[in-house]
Amino acid sequence: MSNNPPELPDDHSGDDEPQQPDLSALLRSILGGDSENDQLAGALEQMGVQGMDPQMMEALQNQLQAMMSAPVDGPVNLELATDVARKTVSAAGDSSVGAATVRDVEQVVQVANLWLDEVTEFAAVGPAKALSRAEWVEQTMPMWRQLVEPVAGGVNSAIERAMGEQLRRLDPHDAEELGLPPGIDPAAMMGQMQPMMARMSAGMFGAQIGQAVGALAGELVSGTEVGLPLTSGVAMLPANVKDFAEGLEVDGGEVHLYLAVREAARARLFASVPWLGPALIAAVQSYAGDISIDSEGIERAVADADTSDPAAMQEALQGSLFSPEPSEAQQRALAHLETLLALVEGWVEVVTNEAAGKHLPHTVQLSEAVRRRRASGGPAERVFASLVGLELRPRRLRDAATVFTELEKAMGATERDAAWKHPDFAPATADLDDPSGYVRRRQSPDDAAPQPDDVDTALEALLAQGTAELDAERGDTRDDRNDNGDSNENDSDEGKE
Repeated sequence: MSNNPPELPDDHSGDDEPQQPDLSALLRSILGGDSENDQLAGALEQMGVQGMDPQMMEALQNQLQAMMSAPVDGPVNLELATDVARKTVSAAGDSSVGAATVRDVEQVVQVANLWLDEVTEFAAVGPAKALSRAEWVEQTMPMWRQLVEPVAGGVNSAIERAMGEQLRRLDPHDAEELGLPPGIDPAAMMGQMQPMMARMSAGMFGAQIGQAVGALAGELVSGTEVGLPLTSGVAMLPANVKDFAEGLEVDGGEVHLYLAVREAARARLFASVPWLGPALIAAVQSYAGDISIDSEGIERAVADADTSDPAAMQEALQGSLFSPEPSEAQQRALAHLETLLALVEGWVEVVTNEAAGKHLPHTVQLSEAVRRRRASGGPAERVFASLVGLELRPRRLRDAATVFTELEKAMGATERDAAWKHPDFAPATADLDDPSGYVRRRQSPDDAAPQPDDVDTALEALLAQGTAELDAERGDTRDDRNDNGDSNENDSDEGKE
């Protein structure tokens, strides 16, 4: 399929008025050229699409081409999402990161890692990256796709059903009143429009992702600030760090250092705890995969919107996608996700404040500023609310920080970090309610729980017991055979007698 727009007719090449795009050629470029698509184009022309204002028709052509010319693999048009996000970033203002800024970020992260080496055994990861907003979009978009695809498929199916229902409700006997050519069955148009609707749906969802991620790129100060492993290593967005510092009565260099320590700590955590990142992603996907699509709301939005205008369709669908009440499975997934996010941010806060508190005079003030930023939801919450109906917020950050603080006071920093060595060791939701109880259990593990040496001993005993039982069983079998043999011999003797 060609990605180039169809050639415009040259009937009015000498006029100053914009030329009218050929609808049949447009559809052929999108769906492929055949007689059925020509019939579909004819039906749309009879409905007045071809009679649009030339400029409006050209805008429609550009929107359709953007949505449908790029290859689509799955329910999300990732190429369109990336393009929309980059344009959103560009419209808000973005510039490439200069060499001097890159060196500044590398030096700041180097200092942050030296401070962290003093308070945690989790190893540093690198190299440090100074990203523009557009570069952050490029690096994180594959992960966004992975996070939202479970719900995108359901939303796209609901949109297709809603648009198909609008067509099926049309009465073919009222063709003239509806503006359709005589003899055209509206229901028959559904099959012809199905591929176009699927691509349009993937394009609309991709455009929505692009707008949300583009807006998020204008606010995040670092690569993983949302608490998810969206990037690898330590990534800072210097332009956003500068904007964040302007609202605080603290030197910009100190703000940059504090935020770099937080990001470097989070990067160490994700790199050193291999189960953590996949667990967070799985929790988001579990929530999204069980989401209830508000089919009635989508049908109302489709019925009220101008289906010939993709931008109008996209705007109408915003806020109409999800049912208001989460299912029980979603509630469990959400509780698990919020606990994991709280644990990540709680550990990061404890380690950051220990590392930076020795060197930065406004550590406490900056810590509170970050807490308020996360507690208010902010950009991350808006993104997830619009994409998967999910509020991404570490509601129990303070409780999680208390758990790690008390664990360190009682058992030291090594045991504090050892809480991450396995999901079963990490504090659970109930432990956030009772930090002291969690610490006591870590100090006095259950005596009945097998220790490594005990496991080996028990396994040897079990094997020995199994061997003895097997030998006994074999002995019984031999005895049975002997008994049977004696019996047979007796029977034979009796027979001879």
